[in-house]
Amino acid sequence: MGLHWGAPVLKSLIPDELWSRLQSIQVDPHVPTKELDTLSFVQGDTGETMAAFTFGPFYRLRRSKLRALLSQGLDIQDNKRLSDVTSATDGASVTAHFADGTTATGRLLIGADGARSTTRQCLLGPQIGAINRLPYAATFVQRKFPKEQALYLRKFHPLYLACAHPDNNFAFFGMQDVADADDPSSWTFFFYISWHSSLEEQDATANWTDAQRLAQQKDLSKKFCDPWKSAYEWTPDDTPVWYMGLTDWDPGLEGHRWDNHDGLITMIGDAVHPMTYQRGQGLNHSITDAGQLRDTLIKIVKEGGNRKELITAFEEDMIRRGGGEVRDGTANTTLLHDWEKVKQSPFYTKGMKKNE
Repeated sequence: MGLHWGAPVLKSLIPDELWSRLQSIQVDPHVPTKELDTLSFVQGDTGETMAAFTFGPFYRLRRSKLRALLSQGLDIQDNKRLSDVTSATDGASVTAHFADGTTATGRLLIGADGARSTTRQCLLGPQIGAINRLPYAATFVQRKFPKEQALYLRKFHPLYLACAHPDNNFAFFGMQDVADADDPSSWTFFFYISWHSSLEEQDATANWTDAQRLAQQKDLSKKFCDPWKSAYEWTPDDTPVWYMGLTDWDPGLEGHRWDNHDGLITMIGDAVHPMTYQRGQGLNHSITDAGQLRDTLIKIVKEGGNRKELITAFEEDMIRRGGGEVRDGTANTTLLHDWEKVKQSPFYTKGMKKNE
């Protein structure tokens, strides 16, 4: 995941000792993060540079390692599937009900349960709270290669490379894990090609095997330049892949405002503003949510502020900021898959910069 403009907020949320270990959870922990780095955006069939975005510092983080780092010292209970949320009649507490029959009661419930949030569906109902499917899809590949192939693929960029193809496809190529800096055969790369895929097509191919998904990607890759063309050619046909149709949910839409039960229940992150990922904004907004909620809790707990008013104000700002990014992200995805309009996309015009 990409962490850039949200990095100062994360630093403010965790102990200095954990922040000092951020380097160790990057995709390549052996290379210090640059103050400024450049992401190249190339034409998918020729490799010609279309744009280059300089920004930083830019942290490419391993999701699993970030989760492990942030989990230290926390009482985390696994295999708890939320089934319902209820609040006390006196407004003093809220209870989470789990599928295994257990409950947990407290003064505030924060739904941070992802794009297909059960909390959101509890607050808004299964229809309004359901994720919104988009007519785009992608299949991700993670793969190690022999030394010479790995060295060749990485020469295009040490961390990440994006492209738009005249056939109305978008693609990304990057490092997933540099296990041993001196052993290129230990490096894991990740890459994908995304394309316009109607909901009818997504439903019709819902039961495709990994082999079928990869064969489809390989067919698309034949018209791409390197590193995509060679990476797919060198990937065995039985390689596991990860397919997903793209989705979003806009908290700013009419009817999407939830009842926070006098400030007892709120949501953050992908539970509120799941967005497409081609511009790398999701983690930064989620971290910002956490920082602003922390500031809100300080006002409630330490300063005696009105819980309902402060939680509502926090949510309104998050909805404005995150909802705007959801809409921007979906527009960006649409434009990136339309060759005639690629240069109008937020990715092309703004790179990875924060929306003002």
